[in-house]
Amino acid sequence: MYGTNSSISSLLGAYHMASVSMRYSRFMPRVYNLAKSLGFKAGKIMPSRAFCSDESQGYPIILIAKHFGTFPFNHGLVGGIVATDRHAPHAHHGKDLVIIQASHVGYDPVNERFGVYRRLQTGDACETSNCGKIGGALEWYIHEYEFANQNIFLTRENDEIKVIIDNLLLHADREEGLLLNLEKIVKVDAQGKPTPELSKSTAKVFSAATALLDYYNTDTLKDGQVEAIGKHLHPDLFYFKRSISHHQEGRDHLEKNLINVMPYVVTSKWPSLTAAQANTQVEFDRAFRTIIQEPSYKNKKILFISGLNVDISPQEGQVFPLTKFIPWAAYVQDEHGNHHTWEQAELFEKLMEQSTENPDQLDLETAIEIMESAQEIYLPF
Repeated sequence: MYGTNSSISSLLGAYHMASVSMRYSRFMPRVYNLAKSLGFKAGKIMPSRAFCSDESQGYPIILIAKHFGTFPFNHGLVGGIVATDRHAPHAHHGKDLVIIQASHVGYDPVNERFGVYRRLQTGDACETSNCGKIGGALEWYIHEYEFANQNIFLTRENDEIKVIIDNLLLHADREEGLLLNLEKIVKVDAQGKPTPELSKSTAKVFSAATALLDYYNTDTLKDGQVEAIGKHLHPDLFYFKRSISHHQEGRDHLEKNLINVMPYVVTSKWPSLTAAQANTQVEFDRAFRTIIQEPSYKNKKILFISGLNVDISPQEGQVFPLTKFIPWAAYVQDEHGNHHTWEQAELFEKLMEQSTENPDQLDLETAIEIMESAQEIYLPF
């Protein structure tokens, strides 16, 4: 999906956050009313959710059931991946179809940290990774990045900037690891090859490329001073190689979605948030194409909304997270096969046009009481 570094940066930058986020308690009635405005019939809509299996996703699922009057079909794999082999079963479970896909990320409002969530059911109600699948996938890449930014050094010699690079990072034939775009970091010869000016026991010294100096302010670097490049190792200066399975919707599907954008993820302020955002963008692009091609979805009304669930850790006295939804894009199809997509701004506008009041919403407590008081049915065993 991703092309050049500029296209990656442009795509990530297109995803607005704070200005379009909304509480799930307001998002869900708006989705229901939006579906009805498209001609979906009350009582005949089968919602589906493609969420991670994390318990923090339970509150959105409850709200889907409340507003649509039925428990949603499960369309999701760990990490918020869409299980496209479930399209046909979903199509057979309702007349009109709604799909909500969302990656998720935790948020600690006290310390203002993304990527963690307070688990009330643990012994000490501790905070752990959220989404755990995304957090686990990022660990190797973050470790590789931290090694690189602490083992590339800049120094000034006779008013010229030199780069000292650990020998491991110069092995471009590695099967896995963080690999450098050396032509952007060091000066190359007429054949485009980097030529070291000095070889040390564990590193080599080069003259700095002009492109590197555009990313790094060396004005404060004194003559003879050696400084690790650190967080100034810009995402345009490296990429990752990793042996992962490219099986669709397999164990490494989320990593496959993220590997090209990973330099931007590991260098971002909140890697888990950026990863969840990017995964949402990739999954919408992939899943909507499979929806178009699914025979069982022909002649069906479909509203497919993709976005990001932000799980705000519950505070004392709260049972559920104050989950917020950040919409990204939507796909709309009518029963005649006419279809179109809404980009983020248009989707947000469509949602905001809808009322947060839903006269059709289900009273869950009453529904449970009715089932509890119903006459017993004995199974013929």
